[in-house]
Parts: sequence; structure tokens; C-alpha cells
Amino acid sequence: MPSGSGSRGRQPRPTAAPVVQVSSPGSGEEGSEEEEEEEEEGSEASREGARDQGGSATEDKAAESEGEAEDPCLPSCPICMVAWTADGAHRVSCIPCGHVYGRHCLETWLVQCGKKKAPCPQCGKRYTQNNIINLYVPEIVVPSNDLEKQVLSLREKNESLEKQQAKLLEEIKEYKRIIMLQQNIIYESSSKRQKMAEQSSDGMPGAEPIASLTKNIDHSNLSSFALQNEFLVDGARVMGIDASSQIIFTSGRAHGVGAEHILTKISMFHRHGMEKIYLPPDTKAIRDICVLPGGDVVFASLGRKLSLFSMATNNVVLQYDLPAPGWSCSGDYPTSTHIYAGLQNGMLLVFDIRQTSAPLYSSMGLSTHPVHTIHCAVDDSGSRKVFSASSIGPCVWDVSENRPSLVSGVENQGVCISLACTSPSSDLLVASYRPKVELPDDSATPQAATQSPALTGSGKLGCHTLLRRTTTTSFARDHICGGSVSELRMSKSAIIPCGGNQHLFAYGDESLYGVRTWRLPSFQRYTDLKPHRQPVLDLRFAESSTGERYLGCLSAEKLQVFTIR
Repeated sequence: MPSGSGSRGRQPRPTAAPVVQVSSPGSGEEGSEEEEEEEEEGSEASREGARDQGGSATEDKAAESEGEAEDPCLPSCPICMVAWTADGAHRVSCIPCGHVYGRHCLETWLVQCGKKKAPCPQCGKRYTQNNIINLYVPEIVVPSNDLEKQVLSLREKNESLEKQQAKLLEEIKEYKRIIMLQQNIIYESSSKRQKMAEQSSDGMPGAEPIASLTKNIDHSNLSSFALQNEFLVDGARVMGIDASSQIIFTSGRAHGVGAEHILTKISMFHRHGMEKIYLPPDTKAIRDICVLPGGDVVFASLGRKLSLFSMATNNVVLQYDLPAPGWSCSGDYPTSTHIYAGLQNGMLLVFDIRQTSAPLYSSMGLSTHPVHTIHCAVDDSGSRKVFSASSIGPCVWDVSENRPSLVSGVENQGVCISLACTSPSSDLLVASYRPKVELPDDSATPQAATQSPALTGSGKLGCHTLLRRTTTTSFARDHICGGSVSELRMSKSAIIPCGGNQHLFAYGDESLYGVRTWRLPSFQRYTDLKPHRQPVLDLRFAESSTGERYLGCLSAEKLQVFTIR
């Protein structure tokens, strides 16, 4: 047994941390009285020698365990004061008395004792090599109150920051609402000044041609537009209006990387009545939305889907696979069971929502350009007609025939970007055009031949062409007026009935970033509605079953709802 003289000058040994008591089967060696007396006599010396051995063991493992020994939170061997491990040479082990040490220290202590038995450094009871029991533990963790306090503190800080963020977002919304109200006041005052200036110029010679165009118009029947509500939207592209339920649907994309496309359901008269509806992942971007007479919503998307959405359940209840991305859609208002889809490759498909297997009709268009607009109407004879528009111009479809016919009188107008139709008679059509890109001469360089016209902030000078029905299947070109149109987008437009067989034409003018209206058929400018800060992307007119009429105007940041009186 090692001498204890070498440890008389040492500092008192630190008290060992509480250890787990592990019971083990007894042996005959423990039971002899002679050994118990020897253990008691040598217990003090064994503790001294174990500390000497532990000191040398600490020096041997200092390089690999220095960081662990310095951490008071880690469990450590009472002999060497180095953290034990769950496996390996210094794994946590116990001896029959129940005290726990690192296995390496117990084995080293046996060698230093020079016998087959050695006393426990704490209680002096002897053990052998075979008495060393490995403790199998998956992980050794000592709870740290300090770490737990830090986690709780960080959690409280995070909750506080989240509350501050929510409060700041509410303040931002309120500031935006105040700005919008101030803009309304400014716009109304400028509109009044503009009207006063126009009235003061009635006696001027330059005003005579305009007066001659309006002398037979009953001004009492003309409509007025009142801004009913404005909503802040983010990234919206298209919209649909259910006038009877006073609900508007807009489509866009949720925030975040890889976010899904969503529908937003908005109540016209409640500023905070907005509900986000997540769509199936394969839907992709929605190109067109149409509200059916029964209240269901149909939309065409670039994911090659034509979807029917139920407002009762807020779910997609029917979905058709399309042979190409969908660009436009419409409903059959007399029957409310037929729906139409215009595709990117120029095709027109007709579906019956009572049949889910395949389309009723599938027809190729006059070109492979996308069908960006569809209107379903009924003529005076009661026959159903479908009007569509692609870049080549407006077409009339007979669902029983295979191919459409191009509306006459619109040749060489440019690129058709929008088509408006009076509903349900379709006696008037207004087709909007932008100029075609002029290709350079053959003598130009190849690089110049591929250049596109320079983009400007106010769009390009296009034209709006009025087409009036002459017979059941033919139209004649009437008046034409100029307007600022988009250089890239396929825009939307609307014809608004005003009573007394009078109509207004509405279009999102690129130079205004707002809606401009004209009287039909003269195309005399009527009024400009409150502008946006970004271009108008969609424009929809809707009338309820009880006669309420609304005009919706959508940009990427704002939705306006006008009541028409």
C-alpha cells in the first residue's frame, strides 16, 4: 500500500460531488472480518495514495481533458478530478461499495497497490479487477441552472421583440391608411379644380367640337364613381368580384422563399375582412379569375389547371388538367354549368362541371398565341357566343364548330392586348391595341434586329377600337381613340352600362397609373379615377342581382373599390 507521507503537505482534498449509488452482488471476499479490519486500518492511507495516483492520472490526461476539467458543471472522477466519459478508457464505473470513478483510475490504483485487491479511495472497502462494473449510460448531463436561466431570458426577449414587431406593423398600417386618406383629400380637391377649369372653358372656341359630341347625351343618366374602400395588398396580380356577396378575390404569392400561391378573400366594406386561402402546390400562378352566377369561383393557372373553388367550404372542389398553361377563363351565364378556358397555345376548352373526366369541346384557335380574354354572351336570337382575344385580335367562337372566326374590321391595328364586352348582349366590343414592334431593314445588323423598343414609365401610345354588332355574327368598326397602354402586359378593360342605352369604357391608363373612362360611342373622355403609385394590373366591373354596381381596380400594392351610381 502506498505511503501517505508524501501527501501531508497537500491542501485538503475537495469534497467529491454526490454520486449515484449502484448496488452489486456480494462476494465472499467482502465478508471476512480480517479484511474488514485491514480495510479500516488502511482506509486513510488508501485515500492519500489514491489522491497521489489521481494527481499523476490527471497529468497523463491533461492534454486531452483540460477543457473538461476546467468546467465545474461537468461530472468528474473523485480521484483525478477529470470528467469521465460514457465509454472508452475513462468511462464511468463503480465498485461493489457503490462509489463511482473513472475506470482508468481504478485500474491504475490496483497496479500501484501491487496486489490483486485495492481499497476504495473513499470508504476503504476492497475491490478486485473483476469487481469493476461498467455503467452504461447514453449521455452524461448535469443540469445547469445558469444555462436554464439564460434560455428563459432569451425566450422572454424573443417574445418581447415579437410583440414590438407586431405593434410596429400595426402602426405602419395605420400610417399608410392615414396617407391614403390624405391622398383622397388631395385628389378630390384637384378633381374639383379640374372640373371648374373645364366648365370655365365651355365658352372658348376650342371647346365647340366636344360640345357638339355631347349635345344629345342625357347627362342625368350618366354614372358617378364613389371610392367605397381601399385595401393594401402585396404582390396581387388578378382579381374577381362577387357583387351579390360583396366579396373580392385577389391572387398573389405568399411571403418567403418558395412560397405558395394564394387567394385572398376580401370583404368590400370591412377594411380588416381579409382571409388568405392556400392553394394546392401544383396550381402555380393564377392568370384569370371568374365568379360564376351561383357564387363559385373558377380560375385558370400556369400550372395547367382549371380549378373550381367553393365559397361555402373555402376549398378547391374540382380541378381539371389542361394540355397547356391556362391564361383565361369564363363562365356560361345562362346555364352556370359550362366553364371555358383559354390556353397559352391558342386552344379553347369547354367543360361541364357535372362531368369531371374530359372537356366537352376542344378547339384550336387561329394562332398559337395565348388566349388572354374570354367573354360568354347571348345575341338577340338567344344563341350563345363566346368571344376571345389573343394578340391577333378578337375572335367569335361557335362551340359546335371547330374553329373561330376573326372579327372583321380590325386588321392591321397592332397587337391586341385587351377585349371588353357588354353583357349579356355583346352588342358592343372594345378591343385595345398596342403598336407592333417594327423590325429593322435587311441591311441592319443582326444585333439590332433582336432589340426591343426602349421601355418608358408612361407606356406606349396605343388605341381603343369600338366594334358594333351589325348582324348575328358580324361586327363593324365604329370609333377609335388613342390611349397610353402597357408595353408588356395584357391589360384588362370593362364596358359599364349607364342606363338609357348609354355606356362608359374603362381602362387602366399607363400614363395615369389609374383608371380613365370614356363615353361610348364617341370616346369623349369622361373622368379619371384616383390614381395608384404603380400601374393598374386588373380592372373588373360587376353588378349584383339587386342592381348594385361596382368597379374594382387592382395594382401590385392597392385594391380600390368604387360604387357606381
